[in-house]
Amino acid sequence: MTSARTVRPTDLAALVSYDGHVYPNAALTRDRIGTETSAHPLETALEQWFSFATGRHTWISIKGATLRGLASARRRDSKAVWEVDCLIDAAHDDDSVLSGLLDQVVTDAARGGAEKIFLRVQADSPVVEAAVRCGFAPYLNERLFAAQAPKTADSPADQHKLRRWSRSDAYPTFRLYNRWAPETVRRVEAATFREWQHARERVSPKRGMQQRVIDLNGQVAGWLRTAADGEIGRFDLMADPADADLLKALIDGALERLSEQSALFTLVPQFATSLSRRLEERGFSDVGEYAVLARRTTKPVELPQLAPTPIQSFPT
Repeated sequence: MTSARTVRPTDLAALVSYDGHVYPNAALTRDRIGTETSAHPLETALEQWFSFATGRHTWISIKGATLRGLASARRRDSKAVWEVDCLIDAAHDDDSVLSGLLDQVVTDAARGGAEKIFLRVQADSPVVEAAVRCGFAPYLNERLFAAQAPKTADSPADQHKLRRWSRSDAYPTFRLYNRWAPETVRRVEAATFREWQHARERVSPKRGMQQRVIDLNGQVAGWLRTAADGEIGRFDLMADPADADLLKALIDGALERLSEQSALFTLVPQFATSLSRRLEERGFSDVGEYAVLARRTTKPVELPQLAPTPIQSFPT
């Protein structure tokens, strides 16, 4: 019989070395890109444990005295949106372990006030099927691009100038998001300004994140976010599809601000084919594909269907 209980300090060490094997974390968050393959398994285990020790949302699956799996979730930019930041399966012969853990995440997230939960895993991971059985919907595939020595700008300064992002740019940036992402993605990820604010991901576990925007014709036409994490640099961007030159300016801005980092990473949505092409021209390589899934814990509010009222005539 499988049951759940609170995590203890000895649990993670037993899990990652269960049966002499090291079981990887199947969940990937944006602020961990580039670290999932660089650390020794023991270092990774300790790092994950200290992360769990400071949070409340951790679950384990046990059968008797045997650890079968572990899941952890955290809030994004609001308690209304959570993301699964750790998912370890040590029972490949038992599909109920992943399903049980994800069901528990959904149940407790709803109790904690979460309206939506996100999960990112490798596109070919068996976790995708398990998550779908638990009500998660895959809505986006992303390509991970990496570079050790990307090409810096080799042409004169671009006409598009980047300025520092401010709070007043939040709604204009959301409008850019609506032009950047297709409706099929926005419908699940962030259909409203409120949802977009709450669903924003961390790009670094540390402080130092910077945002820049490009103004064009009175509106925000480009957005760039960069973060330095030791030798690792991460960035993501959005550009108005109406101006092809914006991508070059934003990539130049990212490389300039992360010039001291030896390894750069960025996740590119599958729909952003022009961005993928530009990155490859600058020396980036496609190193992996990920699937992003989401699950609502509450039913979306449906607007009433309004019917026209027939006009009645009255005798005069």
